[in-house]
Amino acid sequence: MEIHYTNQNNNQSGNYGCLAQTIIMTLSLMVVGLLLPGVHITSVLTAVLAALVISLLNNFLRPILLVLSIPFTIVTMGLFIFVINAVIIWLASKLVTNFVIDSFGTALLAALIITAINYLLELPNRLSERHDYNEHNNDDDDDSDLDEFIEYEEVLDKDDD
Repeated sequence: MEIHYTNQNNNQSGNYGCLAQTIIMTLSLMVVGLLLPGVHITSVLTAVLAALVISLLNNFLRPILLVLSIPFTIVTMGLFIFVINAVIIWLASKLVTNFVIDSFGTALLAALIITAINYLLELPNRLSERHDYNEHNNDDDDDSDLDEFIEYEEVLDKDDD
């Protein structure tokens, strides 16, 4: 059974995409709850609900925030995206009961940790996609592209003679 979840590069969810994304976000929130004293999650159900709310906010609010913050993102060379992620996590903590984040700084640290965990968990899929891509490109070692090349002949105008 392969589990492919959506990533920002191709926006395609494979088998169990939404479920895998929710599970990964739930696990990330649970780890953040254990690591940061300013993040309080009372139960696994709260973490699942918070993960669903964060996913919804990522799908609907994040694109708007990204467009509005393009100048800041350019000036900070992309680091402002962590602030946007922190805003989404902080907003989710305001919407979900029993999911409490003490301050915006804690939300920013949580966003950094969640991004790192998601990157590490997504790494095997990226490596397998790269391996599949390399296998696909190495199948054409017989130079079949050169066989399709058709020579052309130059056509001159009668006036050029």
